[in-house]
Amino acid sequence: MSFEREWAQRKDEVADRHSTQMRLNQLQGDQGPTGQPPLLGSSQSPDLATTSAGKKKAANSIENNIEPGTRTAADVADESVRGAIAEFTGWETSAGLKKAHSHWDEQVKRLLGRLSQEKSALRSTAVLFSNNDLETEAGFVPVSKVSGV
Repeated sequence: MSFEREWAQRKDEVADRHSTQMRLNQLQGDQGPTGQPPLLGSSQSPDLATTSAGKKKAANSIENNIEPGTRTAADVADESVRGAIAEFTGWETSAGLKKAHSHWDEQVKRLLGRLSQEKSALRSTAVLFSNNDLETEAGFVPVSKVSGV
């Protein structure tokens, strides 16, 4: 049997099978309830917990590890692609590599921009949560003075 004939036969078998079968995506049975989330304040509801230190640590990790590593990886790729472009000068491969390299550079810039945004969001969120906690604490000062606590 030729490859083309066998390939056509396999495609027909798969098409027939898909036209008569249905697959449902579902969670494993032991992964908890899938209905409505519990009401806030109920005993089943988890508490909101956040730490400024954790957010600062994540932002610093982005700044000190992920961003520099991304730049380094991009630079290594730039060097090897430039070498390949030079080797294939005059061939269509060179033009294709230039286009792919241009697209690669755009993607790296977008990734670095996204990392910068995430870093800034983590830092500003840490400040916002801290300020919110301080404002909430300040709101209880009059109550503690009245109750003598």
